[in-house]
Amino acid sequence: MKTKLVYSLTFAFLCVVSIAVNLPVITMLLNSFKTNSEIMTSSRMFPRHWTTENYVFVNEKSAFWQQFSNSLIVTGLTVALTVLIGALAGYAISRFRTALTGTFSVVLLLLQMFPFVLVMLPLFMTFRSLHLINTLTGIIIIQTSICLPVAVLMFKGFFDTIPKEIEEAAWMDGCNRWTTFTRIVMRVSGPGIAAVSIFTILLSWNDYIIANIFIKKESLMTLPIGLQMFMQQNATQWGGLTAAATLSALPVLVFLLFVQKYIAYGAVSGSVKG
Repeated sequence: MKTKLVYSLTFAFLCVVSIAVNLPVITMLLNSFKTNSEIMTSSRMFPRHWTTENYVFVNEKSAFWQQFSNSLIVTGLTVALTVLIGALAGYAISRFRTALTGTFSVVLLLLQMFPFVLVMLPLFMTFRSLHLINTLTGIIIIQTSICLPVAVLMFKGFFDTIPKEIEEAAWMDGCNRWTTFTRIVMRVSGPGIAAVSIFTILLSWNDYIIANIFIKKESLMTLPIGLQMFMQQNATQWGGLTAAATLSALPVLVFLLFVQKYIAYGAVSGSVKG
């Protein structure tokens, strides 16, 4: 009975802490169902009269869904490229131990500590000469480059935990290294792929600085830039702003609910010492 009581009190305490930590998000969600006048005048947390007019306003009077599709394209392609290149590079570092791969690992660690803003100006000038300004391709290239150092080290740490004997058994059966990598190693790398995908999605979906600098066309703007423009153009539409913010956060929230068990793994996957 004492143990059950301790567990119950601990659970209740954690619930209170979770609600307190997520109170801004909960408030945003509830405000999206209030009218603008009620948001400005009422101190109640829950709406007096629930309404969906804010979502109708976002759907009919803004470019939200265009910005949503742009963010979806950028995030999806960034994740695909990061997982593909990161897995290949991580496997090479994990399985081919040479002075070159060891130096490359050190370089990746240094790149993680390098401030990206220092190369923003020369990168902008380079992309302008390559006609990659105001294109989703340029954003995808930059975001993939930022995510790759972490992704490679995470994949390397995961591949270090996979016994080499599995691959050697496949080689004895006539498989080459590429077939072994694609059909065996990657099939047991689900947690590693999920961890890298989580990291990449959170960075790409919420990116503001890169998109704000390299995208100026309204038809190509992503959600973070779109929310800022929405706030500037509709300064008094707090209900519409909270509705747009809720819709933009919903895909990531749903995704995290399904893959939350891999978040802790992603935090330590690069810590395996080879």
